[in-house]
Amino acid sequence: MSILKLKGMFRSLMGQHDSPSKMAASFGVGTMIGMSPLFGIHTFLGIFAAWAFKLNKPATITGVYVTNPLTIVPIYTFGTWVGIRLLGMDLSMLALDFGHITFSNVVHELNVFLLPFFVGSTVVSLISGVLSYYIMLCIFRFRDRKKTRETAA
Repeated sequence: MSILKLKGMFRSLMGQHDSPSKMAASFGVGTMIGMSPLFGIHTFLGIFAAWAFKLNKPATITGVYVTNPLTIVPIYTFGTWVGIRLLGMDLSMLALDFGHITFSNVVHELNVFLLPFFVGSTVVSLISGVLSYYIMLCIFRFRDRKKTRETAA
């Protein structure tokens, strides 16, 4: 197999033949799934969404992995904070007594954060998916314009 054939296969896999809107949509859907509160099944959902909606799989999975071990705590903390604000919860009622918390009652103590976590993370994931779509669309269109100028010169 020639180098040119391998290079063409790689470009096809990476979606370089896909339109900027399809690549941006793929990344946006991946980001939305990755930031959703459905922790633990993000990769499966990303692959399924890419297959079901005929999206670019590498771009979708890249979007899913915006939430990774380095970003998961700030993303979900922000999502929970957004949920607390949206639900109008009083922050004083959410005070935890870490001095008396044990492994057996941690679920009970943190149960108050469950609804704000789901509501806030869902809202943040939807907004992030839309924003990442538009940001990536601008980037891909800029890349295509730059390529067009380079080939014309």
